[in-house]
Amino acid sequence: MIPRRRDLLAAPAALLAAAPVRARTSDLELTGRLVQGGYALGLTWPNALVFVEGEALSAASDAGWFVVGFDRDAPASVDIEVRAGRRSARRVLAVAPGTFRTTRVDGLPPSTVAPTDPALLERIRREVALKTEGFASRAATDHFRDGFDWPLADFNVTSPWGAQRILNGTPARPHYGIDLAAPQGTAILAPAAGRVALAESDLHFEGGLVLLDHGQGLISAYLHQSRLDVRAGQDVVRGQALGRVGMTGRATGPHLCWRLKWRDRNLDPSLLVRA
Repeated sequence: MIPRRRDLLAAPAALLAAAPVRARTSDLELTGRLVQGGYALGLTWPNALVFVEGEALSAASDAGWFVVGFDRDAPASVDIEVRAGRRSARRVLAVAPGTFRTTRVDGLPPSTVAPTDPALLERIRREVALKTEGFASRAATDHFRDGFDWPLADFNVTSPWGAQRILNGTPARPHYGIDLAAPQGTAILAPAAGRVALAESDLHFEGGLVLLDHGQGLISAYLHQSRLDVRAGQDVVRGQALGRVGMTGRATGPHLCWRLKWRDRNLDPSLLVRA
């Protein structure tokens, strides 16, 4: 549905700040959702180095596409520069603040909130190493360039991205996922093409977990699956089944926790939907 003009005028400032914007120079074009948890999609010279705040973090694809992510706590401005040989182009982007709720989750097993058993802690350490390796994947692709689809055909959002979590009455780190409630066994579909960087069926916190690398370190995650339909190293296309909704790991009901990271930054995957 196309928004009516009066609806846009009445929209809160944070929502308007998250709307796609475009900035152009002769050699650098940027569009995206310039808000905490959002991103900038760039087009420049093929294979140009991409610097963020003076640090070389990525490189554009053969077609010149690149992506930069803004964390939940991103500063109010971000300096993006591209360099190709002696050529360079630079822009400073204003990043709008996000609005984050506080959510409570009660009734979780204590071992999933504050584990103390030495054997369990050792298992968690091994699983952290697996996930760290998966998030370090750097596929030489630009599958993010056409945005995302929702990974479920029908769902209810039960917890927004970036919410401050209180688990069993204890404050915890922010929730870097968006929870999409759906019936057990609902198909989880790849929102864009990518390469499976990790596929594990039984992690302590995440349960069934798939990590999908969309290129340049932009990696989406799918938690609490009851069944996995892909394997590590497999290339998948947009709309292909990754697995099924479940309630494995730290979960109180069937849902998909959908997450996204760029390098070490946590992003809101819903901001790339229909981008």
